[in-house]
Amino acid sequence: MTRAERGKTAYNAGLAAEDQVSRLYDRTGRPVIARRWRGSIGEIDLIAREGATVVFIEVKKSTTHALAAEHLTWAQAQRIMATATEFVGGEPAGQLTDMRFDVALVDGQGRIEIIENALAA
Repeated sequence: MTRAERGKTAYNAGLAAEDQVSRLYDRTGRPVIARRWRGSIGEIDLIAREGATVVFIEVKKSTTHALAAEHLTWAQAQRIMATATEFVGGEPAGQLTDMRFDVALVDGQGRIEIIENALAA
């Protein structure tokens, strides 16, 4: 398999994982309101609402949940938080909007583990 083919396979696996996680959030009463939202700083995989709280979700896929978790870097977490700040600028409460940052880990069998408030200080 060429590098381009591996890249396309990984991209499609990531999209499938995002679809799975989006359906899980929707089924559990936390509707996804945006997918792959792009701001000037970066991109957020999924954005959902849980009551008045806006939930920013980073999806990571690998053969195991532990390996998936290792793919989230400090720099990436900083970009996600900065991008989320940009997103809530368009919310009625602006920067006072309640926010939460979840990480959704998807393993090779499609099992999902949600780590709520994963980026809390």
